[in-house]
Amino acid sequence: MPGMYADGEYDLAGFAVGAAERGELLDGSNVAEGDVILGLASSGVHSNGYSLVRKVVDMAGLGYADPAPFAPGKTVGEALLEPTKVYVKSCLAAHKAGLVKALAHITGGGLTENVPRVLPENLTAVFDASTWEYLPVFKWLAKQGGIPATEMARTFNCGIGMCVVVPADKADEAEAILRENGETVSQIGVIGPRAGDGPQVVIKNMARSWEK
Repeated sequence: MPGMYADGEYDLAGFAVGAAERGELLDGSNVAEGDVILGLASSGVHSNGYSLVRKVVDMAGLGYADPAPFAPGKTVGEALLEPTKVYVKSCLAAHKAGLVKALAHITGGGLTENVPRVLPENLTAVFDASTWEYLPVFKWLAKQGGIPATEMARTFNCGIGMCVVVPADKADEAEAILRENGETVSQIGVIGPRAGDGPQVVIKNMARSWEK
């Protein structure tokens, strides 16, 4: 983590261990062509990609106490440290209703590297970037840092903190449950066939929707 740790410094972190019944585990094996991908909105950068974030802030000549150009009424520091959204309650509710085939938490690696972890090798997630809000913080980072959309999608959550794969005929029911549990939900993509050994994530309309 460049810029965070000096020589001789270290970080002490804690962790939690969870338990689940084997029959209730989600491994993505039953994800199928035609399934719908629901996207749960993120609250911001979600603690990923901060080496790049700090570099862009430096390039912009801003201090963390300066007004944030992308978040009126907040400082740069306040806006960038918006607490990470936690999706446990809503996703558990949808899972207990028997509606969830797979979950992909969009952390480091963004959309393009996290979603393939829950897909069978022969399938591809096809997203439409025009179907969800590309948050102002990401627009600013991309423009200020000259970061192409493909790199943004590989580094940041770009407005989607969790992807929920559900059967097409259950998508509306799942969306309703997620909304009842406080989520902002969009139908952001579908599962399609993979072309040979091509990419397992395709994001359409990035240029039109993200690079305005």
